[in-house]
This record gives sequence, structure tokens and C-alpha cells, in this order.
Amino acid sequence: MSETQEQKDEAARAAADAEAHAAAEEALEATEEAEDDEEGTETEEAESEDVSDSGAEEDDPAAQIAELRDQLLRAMAETENVRRRAAREREEAAKYGIANFARDVLGIADNLRRAIDSAPPETVAEDNAKALFEGVEMTERELLAALERHGVKRLEPLGEKFDHNLHQAMFEVPDPSAAPGTVVQVMQPGYVLAERLLRPAMVGIAKAPAEAENEAAGEAETGEGKVEAETAAEESEPTAEGAPGANVDTQA
Repeated sequence: MSETQEQKDEAARAAADAEAHAAAEEALEATEEAEDDEEGTETEEAESEDVSDSGAEEDDPAAQIAELRDQLLRAMAETENVRRRAAREREEAAKYGIANFARDVLGIADNLRRAIDSAPPETVAEDNAKALFEGVEMTERELLAALERHGVKRLEPLGEKFDHNLHQAMFEVPDPSAAPGTVVQVMQPGYVLAERLLRPAMVGIAKAPAEAENEAAGEAETGEGKVEAETAAEESEPTAEGAPGANVDTQA
């Protein structure tokens, strides 16, 4: 009888616990639903405010006109920049598109000039050789003319002032008849394509005679100093008689 009563009490406690747990879950669900309702209300209010603001802006013709005008000006500026860039690239391609080809052809012109310069005068005077020589000269003239028609010009700066943008100085020579910095010898001609340098001219430039004399004097002084040093070294060497261990005459 007592065991039956205990079982009933345990069942009653279990039922009470279950009811309490269910009530707690219901309360939690109710709280969550309330929070969700509050968040939804706030979201709806914010959306309604945004819609009202955008509607106000859409309803303002002056704002729409200002925005469209700004977009139009930006698009026109971008289009103008693209047009100018394309025109500049097209112009540069037309001017300098043959730069690599022209640079390769320069070697042919150099070889023709070397052949002309290396021909002995007595050989050129002969009939057969003269015709060949004139043919080589004519070929060189035609090649240079063809290059010039396409914007490639030859630089022969003999007698001109040295320009580091167009010339490459190989050496300096004293020349009293020319001003210092003047090109007095051209080792290899240069070429330009439009305003762009294809190859600098290799030149020798004049320097003042005073500079040459100073350099010569400096070299002479250096040579004299070396000779004096060698002489002093020879004099400072001990002689055979005064050297340690040498035989000394002790007779009076």
C-alpha cells in the first residue's frame, strides 16, 4: 500500500515538472515572437522612411536634372579622353611604326658607305671599276632617299656644336681651328625618325689647345718624376765595397 502511494507521488511530481517545463518553453517562445515582432516593425518603419525619401527625391525635378546633367558631362569627358588617346596612338603608330625596320636597314646604308670610302682612287679611275663604283653610290643615294621619304633622316654633324641628345662623343682632339666642343670628326653617322632618335652619331670633338698642353705637361711631369724616383732608388742602393761582409784593406 505504501509503495503504491509513493508511485502515485512520483507520477504527480513528474507531471508537475512536465507542466512547468512546458510553461517555460511557451513563455520563451512568446518572448521570441515579441522580439521578432518588434524587429519587423522597426524594419518596416525604416523601409517606409527610405521609400518616402526616395519618393521625395524622385518627385524633385531639379534634383533629377542635376544628376542627369552630371552623368552626361562625365560621359562626354570620358569620350573625349578616349578620342584624344586614340588619335595620339594612331599618329604615333603612323610616325614610328617603321622604327624597328628602319633601324635594321641602317646597317645596309653603313656597309654601302664603307664600300665607297674603301675604294682606292686608282681603282675607281679604271673603266670597269668606275661603273661599279658609280652603281654603289647610286644605290646608297636611292636608299637614303627612300628612308627620307618615310621620315628617316641622316645626321652628318661635322662642324656642328656637340649635342648630347643626338651625338655620342668617342674622343677629344686638340684643334686650334675649331671651338671647343665642336664636332671635328664623324666616325659613324646618326639617324632620326621624325623627332625620335634612331641611332646617335659617333663623333670626335675638339678641345682647347691649352687643355691639351696641360695634359701633355702633366704627363711629362709624371714621366720626369718616375725617372727621378728610379735614379734616387739606384743611388740609395749599397755599393759592393760598403756592403756587410765585404773584404776591407787594413794595410796602412
